[in-house]
Amino acid sequence: MTQEALKAGGTAVVTGGASGIGLAAAKRFAALGLNVCLADLGEDRLAAAADAVRQAATQGAEVMTRATDVSVRAELEGLRDAVATRFGGTDVLMNNAGVQPGSAIFGPAENWQKVLAVNLWGVINGAQVFVPQMVERGRPGIVINTGSKQGITTPPGDPAYNVSKAGVKVFTEALAHEMRSTGKPISVHLLIPGFVFTPLAAGGRTEKPAGAWTADQTADFMMARMADGDFYILCPDNDVSRALDERRILWAAGDIVENRTPLSRWDPDYADAFAQFAKLDK
Repeated sequence: MTQEALKAGGTAVVTGGASGIGLAAAKRFAALGLNVCLADLGEDRLAAAADAVRQAATQGAEVMTRATDVSVRAELEGLRDAVATRFGGTDVLMNNAGVQPGSAIFGPAENWQKVLAVNLWGVINGAQVFVPQMVERGRPGIVINTGSKQGITTPPGDPAYNVSKAGVKVFTEALAHEMRSTGKPISVHLLIPGFVFTPLAAGGRTEKPAGAWTADQTADFMMARMADGDFYILCPDNDVSRALDERRILWAAGDIVENRTPLSRWDPDYADAFAQFAKLDK
């Protein structure tokens, strides 16, 4: 189903498409001959991104842009309608827009509200606005929601971001179940990036850290795993292998099963136990 939707002449909509993983993915879609709509904020950023996507496009694929705040449902409805007017509808939806201003449990409420509005509600809005029309078209389609490992292992330090991405995971699982159980031809995927050097994660750095992947590497990995039908697209990076990610995820689930203290991986009392559990030579 995934490959059937990635055909020349189809249309992909990418939110957060002006930079980072969104832009890298948009280039891959255009290279397959799909028309692409880049949705983001900042007209200059969108114009520059559109030029880059056009350079990657093949088979007459066209590119359009639309300034869109994904936290505002009406703006996504306008995006959907504009894409339908220009290209006839949407075949691939990538809900990728995200922010990370930083947060603390008792930090500024506006940070929490912004992160949840964009990272979580942006995904919910995108799916609820676009997917019914995609279903009505009766064509194979794809929805990709960008999550995060922080939404699964929930490390301390940025709770608002973790909450938003945990919500994306749960919502995307529910969406996939809904499409599967009702026989809809929409393939749903949860992209779980590793450490990726993007404007969101750069933190003021201008050079890519050795441990990070590039957005292009992440997009290539995403395309390969979608081709194999993966729902959970769990990306490694140059520091963390899939095997280590698996141990970290299993340990996080074990906090519940073993009734350990929450976030025990970061509790000194469990340091030795986690280090032993995480060894990869078992």
